Amino acid sequence: MSTPDADLPEEIAWKGKWIVAKTRGKWEYATRARNIRAAVILAVEDGDILLVEQYRVPLGLRCLELPAGLIGDDDGGEDEDPLSAARRELEEETGYVAAHWQDCGTFFSSPGMISESFTLLKATGLKKVSAGGGTDSEDITVHRVKLADFPQVIADFRARGIGIDTRMLLALGPHLLGDTQ
Repeated sequence: MSTPDADLPEEIAWKGKWIVAKTRGKWEYATRARNIRAAVILAVEDGDILLVEQYRVPLGLRCLELPAGLIGDDDGGEDEDPLSAARRELEEETGYVAAHWQDCGTFFSSPGMISESFTLLKATGLKKVSAGGGTDSEDITVHRVKLADFPQVIADFRARGIGIDTRMLLALGPHLLGDTQ
């Protein structure tokens, strides 16, 4: 089977410090500069999940998300691995550390528009060690939510005009699928 545009040359339309806009045939898409990836943390414990809320400039509003961060985005951090980034980001954003980590694999955020990938890491054995809230340049609010209440929590955040990151589907999945399994 032939894949349209797959063998055509990739061209850079625009390049910034963090994002590169590219074209290949009829396709226009974005990549992260230096092929930086993200680590996304599914932190769960005792029927609860940790979420973060922060302002996202591209959306123009606050967004409810799983804790996450870029891998190797700091100068000299090019060799950082997903687990190290996840440990750093979980504590920085939420104030929690985890005793147990599971690598759940690599996923792609929106493959029709961006090439960005993320490694999903499940964190358990959570212990609160600080306030969290991110770095000085971030304004992160931490939410510890009961999974049983998750659909209503999402509805409440939506009603307040908060954006909902697509990764919330991880926790919404069982509720959305219901008895269809």
